[in-house]
Amino acid sequence: MSFKDLILRASKLGASDLHLESGTTMVARVRGDLTPLGEALPGQQLMDMARELLNEEDWADFNSRGSVDLSVVVAGIRCRINIYRTVRGLGLAARLLLPTVGNLRSCNLNPELRRLIAPTTGLVLVSGPTGSGKSTTLAALLEEANSTRALNIITLESPLEYVFANRRSFIRQREIPTHSPSFEQGIVDALRENPDVLVVSEMRTPDVMRLTLDAAETGHLVLATMHSANCGEALSRLCMSFPSEIQNSIRAQLADCLVGVVCQRLHYLDRWQLRVPLCEVLLPNSGARGTIRGGQFGQITNVIQSGGEEGMWTFERYQRWIEQQKEWVRPVTPAPVAADGGIVRAAARLATPAGRPSRPAARPAAAPKRPEEIEIDEPLDLDEIAALARKIEQSTPQR
Repeated sequence: MSFKDLILRASKLGASDLHLESGTTMVARVRGDLTPLGEALPGQQLMDMARELLNEEDWADFNSRGSVDLSVVVAGIRCRINIYRTVRGLGLAARLLLPTVGNLRSCNLNPELRRLIAPTTGLVLVSGPTGSGKSTTLAALLEEANSTRALNIITLESPLEYVFANRRSFIRQREIPTHSPSFEQGIVDALRENPDVLVVSEMRTPDVMRLTLDAAETGHLVLATMHSANCGEALSRLCMSFPSEIQNSIRAQLADCLVGVVCQRLHYLDRWQLRVPLCEVLLPNSGARGTIRGGQFGQITNVIQSGGEEGMWTFERYQRWIEQQKEWVRPVTPAPVAADGGIVRAAARLATPAGRPSRPAARPAAAPKRPEEIEIDEPLDLDEIAALARKIEQSTPQR
C-alpha cells in the first residue's frame, strides 16, 4: 500500500489526520477519535514513503534535525506533513486539509468574527490547542478580507497550507524556509513590501513576537496564531515569553495594538454528525486594556463575560449560539484523482502567471439541436413516430 493509497483511504473515512510509525498500527483521527486503519507498517516501507516525499534539501534537514515539515498535494488532496524520528524508527503525521479556502460561513464560524478584519492596524490572535482548526479559521478571515476589500496581503507560513486565489485583494504567500530563511527575516522583509495585512502563521520565539507586535503598532493589520486553552492564557504566554524586565512595556504595547483574540476548540454535533469550532472571543474595551496592562490575565474570563453586549463571546455563550443554528455547511470532500496521480510539492502550485489563479479552459458550447431533429435510439412503430412528430410540431413556435 502506497502513501497515496493511505491518504485516499483516510479521506474516504473523513479523517482529519493520519498517523504512521514504524512497526505500529496505522491510525487516523476521525471526528476527534483515533481509528485503526490496518496492520503495522514495516519500517522500510515507511522509510521509502518518507524518501519519496522529501527532496534532497528536505532529506538533509531531516537527517540533521530529526524532523522536517512540508506541504504536499497527494492524489489531489492537500496535506501538511511532519516526518520525525522516534524510538521505534520513523514517524509521520499528516493533516488532511480542505481542498478550497472557505469564508466564515463555509467554515461554520459566527459571522460577527468579520469585525476582526475591519481595522487597518493592530494585532489579531487566533489561538487554541493543537488540531483545533486555527489554520482554517485564520484562512477564513483572510478569505473574508480577500473577497470584500482591496488589500495587499503577505503571509509567512511554515509550512504553506492553503493556497489563496487573488480576488479583490493581492495575496503574496511565502513559505519558511523555502522563500525566506526565517520568520524574523520574513517579517523584516514584509515591512518593506507595502503590506496592508501581514499574516504570521505561528509566533514561536520572542524575536518573532516582538517583531509581530512592532508591525501591528506601526500601521499594519497583523494576524497570528498561538497555542493556548483560552484567551487569557494566549495573552499570558505571549507576555511571559519576554524577559521580566521588559514585560511591562510588552503588556502596554499589546494593550494598545490588540484588535481581538479568538480561542477555539472543536465541538462535535451528534445530531449533524459534524465538528464545528467552539470559540471564545475577546475584544479590547477599556476593561480589557486595563487588565492586560496590569498583567491580570486570570481576570480575562470575567472581562469576556461582562462584554457580551460589545461583541465578546464566552465558550458557554458561543455554544448557545451553536445550538440555535439550523443550517451547517459540510466540508467538501476532495475528489480523488486518477490511479496514476502522484505526489506534488505544494509550493509548485503557486507558480501561476502574474499571481493570478489559473482558470480551466472554457468548454465549447454544445450546438443547440434543431426542433425538427429527432434522435431515435431504438426502433419505433409508426403510431409512436406520428405522436412524437405532432408533439414537436405543437412545441415549435409559429413564424
